[in-house]
Parts: sequence; C-alpha cells; structure tokens
Amino acid sequence: MKRPYDLTSMTALTCFEAAARHVSFKAAAQELNVTPAAVSHQIKLLEAELGVALFQRLHRGVGLTEKGAFLLLAVQRGFEGISTAVSQLRDRRDRVDVTIRTTTAVSALWLTPKLSAFWRVHPRITVAQVVTDQPERAGHHDIGISYGLPAEDGREWHMLFHDRIIAAGTRRFASEQGIHQLSDLAQAPLIQLHNEDNDWTDWSAWFRELGLDRSRPPSLFVNNYTIALQTAQEHVGAVLGWDGLIGELLTEGRLVRLVPESVPSPVAFYLAISPRASPGARLFADWLRGHTRTLSGRQRHRQG
Repeated sequence: MKRPYDLTSMTALTCFEAAARHVSFKAAAQELNVTPAAVSHQIKLLEAELGVALFQRLHRGVGLTEKGAFLLLAVQRGFEGISTAVSQLRDRRDRVDVTIRTTTAVSALWLTPKLSAFWRVHPRITVAQVVTDQPERAGHHDIGISYGLPAEDGREWHMLFHDRIIAAGTRRFASEQGIHQLSDLAQAPLIQLHNEDNDWTDWSAWFRELGLDRSRPPSLFVNNYTIALQTAQEHVGAVLGWDGLIGELLTEGRLVRLVPESVPSPVAFYLAISPRASPGARLFADWLRGHTRTLSGRQRHRQG
C-alpha cells in the first residue's frame, strides 16, 4: 500500500531542523544529545536522498542554501502543527512552569541567550518556548514576545525595548562594495524581508526617513528574518537590523554597522502576559523585564 505522505526519515528531518535553526551542527548536537558527527551524517543522508545541498559548508561554520531555507520553513510549519496538537493533549502545565511564544528571530537572537542567566537564579523553574512565525499557530502560552503594537485582548502588555534600525553587513561586504556613506549604501545589494505576519520596516521606508530616495529595488527577498541575517553574514548584501535584537552579532563582529545613520523603529518589542499565567510565568516576566532594563542601561552607558 502506498504511503499517504511523501516523507523522508524523521530522524534526518529533526537533525536538519535543529541544525538549520541554530545554523550550527555543534549546537544542534548539544540540543539533541548526540554527536556533531551524527548530525552531519543524517544531513548528508537527507541531502543525498533529496539530491540537493541544504547547507553551505563554510570556513567558520555552515549556512543554509536557498533550498535549505525553503525546507526549513516547511519543516517548522509541520513541527509547529504537531507540537500544538501534542501540547493540547498533554497536561503540560503540571510539568512546565512557563510557556513563552515568540518568533524564530527573537528566540535565537535575544531570548534563548538570556535563559541561562535566569536559570542561575531560579534553577527549579522550567521554561518552554513555542517558536513560530505564524501567530495563528501559537497555541497555549503564558507569555508572548512580539514586535508591534499592544492589542486589547485581555493580556497585560509591557514594552521590553524600543530599537533603532541600522544598516548592517559584513566588513568584507562593505569593503567590496566601497560603502563609506549613505549614498554608497543606496547603490549596494540589499536584502529585503518580506513577511506578511510582521510589519517590518523595509529599505524604502528606511531611506525615505533619512531623506534619500532609492529607486533601485532590493536585490534579494526572503520571508524569514533569521535567514536574512544569515544571508548578510555570507557577504551577499546589507540587511536592516534592530540594534537591540542583533546586539550579539555586532558584538561578535559577525555583522557591523555599514553607515552611522539610523532611524527609530516605528514600534517596539512587547511582552504580553496571559491573565491565566502561572506564578512562575509572572516571576519570569518580572525577571526578564528587569534584566532587559539592566542590559539597556549598560548599553547606554557604553555608548555615552
């Protein structure tokens, strides 16, 4: 009998999704509690079966190919649907103190790096993330972190941070394109995020805010912010960056500010607390707000 779904090995897909989300075989191996060699083996089997390269093997790591990015979005949507169904069948509140809904970019770039600091203070509180770029598939969560305006939905909203939007790229890209000022950037290849679920500022609006009209369209469109940042790190083009969100990439030198100009983000990143949030969730929300204020204060002090 023919199988109703044209699927490959679920083990291979699980390894691929973790490696693609982290953009690292090593980090995926740590998450899955296997060796990096095992992750690499599963991905090679998957690439051989599909007949396409899913990752670019770079000198300092790996990067997704265009076909890899396409598969990642499809796999994550499938896993999100499965996760939502499983969550509804389980009584998760007895086992998880805090469930947080956020996007792929916020989880990878901002939230996940902060969890270890929280667990050093509150080691007994368990935290689970519902990571999705599709709001309608969020499922149950105590806390939501999102970019946009607060909604009148019965939740308690708090602003986390309000960024400035900068143009970012690699040093190599800036050198190859001869970017020294805003007019140089206007002639360079640009990576544009196109996502109907988030009202991200685009390049036209960014240049217009700075009094410059760029008539050329962006060179590359992607529908996932994490992929946009990864593409920029591969020296392909410039990307708009929210300075608080991509702070670690700037600190590590993986991306740099291409020009000194920036514009204020039209909206902020907010934390929304469900009226049914557990005491542990409210404790985590209070800690995250305080931790964010502390980091923001240190950042302003360094800039001053």
